[in-house]
Amino acid sequence: MPGPRFDVITLFPDQFPSLVELGVVGRALKKQLFELNCWNPRDFTDDPHRTIDDRPYGGGPGMVMLAEPLVRCVKAIREARGDSAPLVFLTPHGPLLKQENIRAFSDQGAGAILLCGRYEGVDQRFIDEYVEQTYCLGDFVLSGGELAVACFVDAWVRLLPDVLNHALSATQDSFEAGLLDCPHYTRPEVFENKAVPDVLLSGNHAKIESWRFEQAKVYTERFRPELLGNPDSDSNNQTGKAGKKV
Repeated sequence: MPGPRFDVITLFPDQFPSLVELGVVGRALKKQLFELNCWNPRDFTDDPHRTIDDRPYGGGPGMVMLAEPLVRCVKAIREARGDSAPLVFLTPHGPLLKQENIRAFSDQGAGAILLCGRYEGVDQRFIDEYVEQTYCLGDFVLSGGELAVACFVDAWVRLLPDVLNHALSATQDSFEAGLLDCPHYTRPEVFENKAVPDVLLSGNHAKIESWRFEQAKVYTERFRPELLGNPDSDSNNQTGKAGKKV
């Protein structure tokens, strides 16, 4: 079965691919394990200036992306694809995007049409009629949707067969079992007077697996207790040692 196809609607079709051409995802693209196509809605305008936005009704700052060029663009994509892949919009109005959502997308296999928003927003009539799924990366604002869409593609592609070097890598990631990943160590065995835990040097794989699972629970309780179903927890108040929110 061919890999998923991603059709990205973006005002920066020449620059977007660079966001996903690094590391394992970039190698997967070169190996044609997935297909990436970028579409510029300006190509679906009629005026000489290729206008894609206009002032918002009711006044206020910023500009709003026009519905009509987006509709024409989506119709052209659907004709090219020949399938019913969902049109996904990364927006603050959507639910938080989680690993379980990414895996559900990956399991269906076909790919998606991905809209990169810009300016003050997108004409709501287009969203109401054409957008099928919305998600949010978090409670912060980006200048455009390209970075968010690149994150979406990256998270999806790394779940595909033959993308990661080890078949178990994706299944042992954070969130896959409802927990954060356990801590990891590498050489040297002692660094700044801190030694690698003895169990990791034991060669006893059953004990190592058990230790990693217990440490995953400890780290989850420390940094993201809400993942364990604690209704009184608030991950926004959890800070790392360096004072950064996690």
